[in-house]
Amino acid sequence: MLEFGMNPLCVTATTCDESDLGRKNIENLKELGVDHIQFSPKPNVRRILNRLGLMEVGDISWPEHLSIFTIPFRIASSFGVSLVVYGENPQNEYGGPDSAAKATLIDRRWLEEFGGLLGLRVSDLADSYGILNQDLAAYKYPTSEELNKAQIKGIFLGQFLPWDGFDNFTISSERGFTSYSKSVEGSYGNYENLDNYQVGIHDYFKFLKFGFGRASDIVSMHIRRGRLSRTDGIEIVKEHDGQFPWSYLGKSLESILSPLGISISDFIEICDRFTNKEIFECDSNGTLKKDKNLNLFKRYELTE
Repeated sequence: MLEFGMNPLCVTATTCDESDLGRKNIENLKELGVDHIQFSPKPNVRRILNRLGLMEVGDISWPEHLSIFTIPFRIASSFGVSLVVYGENPQNEYGGPDSAAKATLIDRRWLEEFGGLLGLRVSDLADSYGILNQDLAAYKYPTSEELNKAQIKGIFLGQFLPWDGFDNFTISSERGFTSYSKSVEGSYGNYENLDNYQVGIHDYFKFLKFGFGRASDIVSMHIRRGRLSRTDGIEIVKEHDGQFPWSYLGKSLESILSPLGISISDFIEICDRFTNKEIFECDSNGTLKKDKNLNLFKRYELTE
């Protein structure tokens, strides 16, 4: 955007458990010559929401995935910024309804359907869990009246310019971006999802629910863009997908869960509850089979 002569205000909605590497890359972004605002919701409330998200909808990152959409729009409304720019349309990049995958604009309907709610409405948090409304402001979209008054339009840049996460990584590296020293746990590659220690848990629950994880996502994108054969991709996925998240970016699972008041045994019970048992191997009693790695559920084998 700087190369197009624009003057962007970069907005960061603080991640749930910010990593050292994530902080380093944010500081590098600022040094590129942009104005920057980082909004950090109350950590004590965020921890409650992380726990609720994990236990109620199987997504520890529920508050983060919501706030990356609510906070930039709220700041745009406050500062009179009329254009909000995101990167890729996730419904297009990772799969979604055809109408949503082709969307170029982010309107209120898109936000409410795909902006991370997962059926757990913000109003439920106050009504059912006793969280004060004033503590939930960061997780609420501006009203339609506020959006219309400021004439705010949200777009996906990836619908206008060729979008490729790996190419973006290459360009960013030339401008000071720091990648991880090895492949990210449970994933394939070392250049994405480096800002939040809780991502490994989020990705693992995707695997439990749908039978594929982050490694499948990245490998599929490489295959579509001709960087990998499908045969090689399947072998990579077998090696990396669905690893039990004992650590992420070097931080132990126990340390990640401790602030939420969740033990390893509690976590394993939650994993079992959200596992789609139609796509994992079970014994004659319907109990999930586990391999030699403690509590790593066995998925049906991928085939050509």
